Amino acid sequence: MNKDWQVSDSSKTPQWILDMYHDYFDPCPLDDNPKFDGLSIPWKKYNYINPPYSDKVPWIKKAITEMELGNTSVMLLPYDTRAVWYFDLVVPKSDILSLRGPLHLDNGKHPRYGSMLAVFHP
Repeated sequence: MNKDWQVSDSSKTPQWILDMYHDYFDPCPLDDNPKFDGLSIPWKKYNYINPPYSDKVPWIKKAITEMELGNTSVMLLPYDTRAVWYFDLVVPKSDILSLRGPLHLDNGKHPRYGSMLAVFHP
């Protein structure tokens, strides 16, 4: 097994991406606060989300709902053109920014799939 691509739902966004969206609200922070539920709260005007990849669809649907309320959300997602969620939710509702090559995480690991930023804006 290639240890360089062992990535989990708790893998942190690379700092260079966080730097681009440092003023954005993060409704899906990487912390252990069980009382915080980013899916049940209103989001802000500008949002950055790195959802758990094992359960990304509720976050994509929430971004679409927030877009319809006039809010912009940028999501770091796997670039998976085989997935139903990709064609049914992301393609018709967002601008897709494909990232070239593997996304190198700050811990030296990388996903074994491509990555993209999906921008949901009103």
